[in-house]
Amino acid sequence: MIDDVVLQTHALVRRFGGLVATRDVHLTVRRGARHALIGPNGAGKTTLVNLLTGVLAPSSGRIDLAGRDITALPAHQRVGLGLVRTFQINQLWPTITPLQSLALAVSSKQGASRRWWQALGDDARVASRCEVLLHQFRLDDVAGRRTAELPYGKRRLLEIALAVALEPQLLLLDEPAAGVPAAERADILATIAALPADVAVLLIEHDMDLVFSFATHMTVLVNGGVLTEGTPAQIAADPEVRAVYLGESLTGTRHAAGASHG
Repeated sequence: MIDDVVLQTHALVRRFGGLVATRDVHLTVRRGARHALIGPNGAGKTTLVNLLTGVLAPSSGRIDLAGRDITALPAHQRVGLGLVRTFQINQLWPTITPLQSLALAVSSKQGASRRWWQALGDDARVASRCEVLLHQFRLDDVAGRRTAELPYGKRRLLEIALAVALEPQLLLLDEPAAGVPAAERADILATIAALPADVAVLLIEHDMDLVFSFATHMTVLVNGGVLTEGTPAQIAADPEVRAVYLGESLTGTRHAAGASHG
């Protein structure tokens, strides 16, 4: 169903001089999907995500968001239309609290950004939304602490909370568990699993345990192009995918071929 498609790329190409970093990529992400983008180092994942979010312009091809051509739109307009990447959220403000950060994001989304300082006490809608987000992302216990003082896992949760506060149609999670200590990973994993069901999520991640526990659909990128896509079971059993990953278990904790950016 076309109405179910939130993101679609058409023959997307990006060249850097003589290097073709992304070649004829056709990618479809459906509304409410839990979709993972995987591939070994140098596969073109970062380039593709930068094309989707407006950081890079394609050499050729088209990007549609909910049926609208966004290929030429700048990054901030894509965010306004509901394509939000955790990496694209402004750096966390270190001197203010998670509650204040969320109040800024929620107020901006609700058109009250010029009076955000009133949000905590005078705007019931903003205050209510912030309370829900703090609870959903397990930030209640640190809501009043300066962001700079938060454990790294809590800062990652705050980044995702800020993205969700912008009410995305499509949320791109770029390695949400990267660098998070083992003791704090459970909160990250549980929060990702509990993201709103109506929001499509495109997960870019090297941790295969996380990928296979989260995704219901997967796209494998190799040498800038789509090698294959399917369910996690289909991907795990695909001999070409296994060859790309050097024959190692795709559900290993940290796969050597995919343990660095690409």
